[in-house]
Amino acid sequence: MGLCSMDAGTPLTVGTWVAARAGADCALSAAAAVAAGERAAFALTRPPGHHAGADFFGGYCFLNNAALAAQQLRDQGFERVAVLDLDYHHGNGTQAIFYERTEVFFLPAFMATRLLNTRFTWAMPMSRVKMPGWVLIATCPWRGSDFALWRAALTTALQGIQSYGAQALVVSLGLDTFEGDPIAGFKLQSADYLQVGQDLAAAGLPTVLVFEGGYAVAEVGINAVNLLQGFMEMT
Repeated sequence: MGLCSMDAGTPLTVGTWVAARAGADCALSAAAAVAAGERAAFALTRPPGHHAGADFFGGYCFLNNAALAAQQLRDQGFERVAVLDLDYHHGNGTQAIFYERTEVFFLPAFMATRLLNTRFTWAMPMSRVKMPGWVLIATCPWRGSDFALWRAALTTALQGIQSYGAQALVVSLGLDTFEGDPIAGFKLQSADYLQVGQDLAAAGLPTVLVFEGGYAVAEVGINAVNLLQGFMEMT
C-alpha cells in the first residue's frame, strides 16, 4: 500500500471503486455540460479528489475529479484551462498531474505549506517546481486570516488566471476556510461565501465547480449554497 498511498488514513474497501468512479463521472458530466455551452456546472462529489495523483491516492481522495474535469475541457476544445484550488489543504495531486504542462494553469492559492506535513508530498520544494502554472500568491493568507485578507489572495489568483489567458475555469471547492471548521482556523463566515461566488463569476469564464469538502458538517451545505447563489447572481 505504501507504494501507491501517500497516507494511512485512506482505506480501500469493498465500495471504494464504485464511489470514486461515480464521483469522477459526476465531474466529467459537469465539464461536458460546460463544454456544450452551459455557463457553469457544480459537481457535488464524494469522495473528494484533489489529493489524488496519476499514480497515488490519499487524503480521502482516489481519483482526481478536478483534474479529470480540466482534461475533459481540454479534450472538448478549450486550449487553456485554469484550476483554482480554494481548499485550505494543498491540491498536491492536481499539481502533480499537471506538473510539466503549460495548457493547464494550477493555482493552489490558499495552501498553508508551513502547517502541513511535507513528508507525504503535500507540497513540493519551490526549487523543484517546473510547472509553468505554479504561482506563489504574495498575499497568501495564513491561519487566523479574516475574509478581507483571504479575499485579497483570491483577487490576486483571479488576476493571475486572467493574465494566463484561461478560456475555462475549474474550481476545487474546499469549504474548510469557514470560521467554524475544526481544522483550518480561517475566519470566513457563511455570508462571505456569497461574495466568493460573485468574485468567481466576475472572472467571466465557463466554470466547473468541483466539491472537495469541509469539516464543519452542519454548515458545509449552507456555505456551498451561498457560494453558488452568489455565483448565479452575477450570471
